[in-house]
Amino acid sequence: MKFRSSAKAFPHAQGTLQELVNHPAKWCHKLPQEVSLEFGALAEPLSVAMHARDRGNLPSGSTVLVFGAGAVGLLCAAVSKADQQKVVIADIQEDRVKFALDNGFADAGIVVPAKRPQTIEDKLAYAQDVAGLVKAAKINGNEVGEVNATYECTGVETCMQTSIYATRPGGKILIIGMGTPIQTLPISAAALREVDFVGVFRYANTYPKAINLIATKPKGLPALEKLFTHRYKGLGTIKDAFDMAAKVKDESGNLVLKVLVDTSN
Repeated sequence: MKFRSSAKAFPHAQGTLQELVNHPAKWCHKLPQEVSLEFGALAEPLSVAMHARDRGNLPSGSTVLVFGAGAVGLLCAAVSKADQQKVVIADIQEDRVKFALDNGFADAGIVVPAKRPQTIEDKLAYAQDVAGLVKAAKINGNEVGEVNATYECTGVETCMQTSIYATRPGGKILIIGMGTPIQTLPISAAALREVDFVGVFRYANTYPKAINLIATKPKGLPALEKLFTHRYKGLGTIKDAFDMAAKVKDESGNLVLKVLVDTSN
């Protein structure tokens, strides 16, 4: 079994940026009539969020922190909202935090100070300061305090460090972001407070659940179509689409979240 369009193995497997794909039927999931192809394109990143949710196994009513308000982070927030959980979202980009708050993806938002501490002492002090901002955030007039779990979607070292300080004893950190491969973490702070590290790699058996979530739109789920920020038409536009997807904002200053390429006739 190979994962299509994966760069993990070499030579790379052929991807799916083509008009026709020969794929085993048992690994295909038919979209119901009420799910458009555009929403079908969300099944893959939504599956990442749902797999993280399953790995976390959090009860309804939990409070979660989401680090990173990109597409995957926002989908983690959306899944949490659909599970009737309270969401604090954090990002260095103020516009992304505002988007999450304005569109119902989060209940509270933190704009992380854009600092680059160099020494480990400064990094840990910075992480504790950011964790303090999270704890002081208010939902319905009440301070959040320590969260039940953190969805770490950035892979940034200081965000991982902050996650340890912001998560309550017995809580979980869902490691989703693929960033800095080797990190210095305050392990004793995690061990003494029994904060669990939970790895999340892609997904498993989540496509049917992701498609059903899109189709049924349960109470609490924000409008996922708001994530579609840029659209391109035809295979010839794929390079432009990838160039756009690599940006935080387009030339007009608009946020770039989910970029779609329509190859239909």
